[in-house]
Amino acid sequence: MAKLYFRYGAMNSGKSTALMQVAYNYEERGMRVLIMKPSIDTKGGEKLMSRLGVERRVDIAVRPDMDPLALVRADIAKNGPLACVLTDESQFFTSWQAEQLFMVTVALNVPVICYGLRADFSLQGFPGSTRLLELAHNIEEMKTICQCGRKAMFNGRKVNGKFVFEGAQVAIDMENNVQYESLCPQCYFRERDKFFAEKAAEAAQEPGADAP
Repeated sequence: MAKLYFRYGAMNSGKSTALMQVAYNYEERGMRVLIMKPSIDTKGGEKLMSRLGVERRVDIAVRPDMDPLALVRADIAKNGPLACVLTDESQFFTSWQAEQLFMVTVALNVPVICYGLRADFSLQGFPGSTRLLELAHNIEEMKTICQCGRKAMFNGRKVNGKFVFEGAQVAIDMENNVQYESLCPQCYFRERDKFFAEKAAEAAQEPGADAP
């Protein structure tokens, strides 16, 4: 029976690199894979971008209105049997699309391996990754370290080089001066407390702040 795998980790845990290695392993043995990522992830265009400098073109950039099950079914009809479906930045799939990736394993008996983040910069789950956590046959954490050397669990968002803890859930890495840094819980909450303390201090200094 084919299975759905969800391999999650903080930024810099090697998710894209691992995906490309898995694809290479299959193809080296003469097996065909299909690589997809959500179109909302505009970093690299239609390429997977590894921080090690490795890149590879995706087969399908999936829009929010597209059905992954239908896409895989159409690809098999056109190109023949698939050994595996691989998806990157899987947190950006909709909840329904995550369910359809599960259905690829059920209806087509093709294994699916999804790589992505578990939660956003404010520790809220992404709809796609939350549904993958609920449905996946196998869940694996990919580990990395914080700047302090502890295990990193969370993703800190930086804008113009400063950590921020407010804003839209989706802001693509390396666009509009946005960057992400993987953090351990201790460093994450230290930076978060600092951010809100500075914000409160700025509000207290605004004209009329002490008015009744």
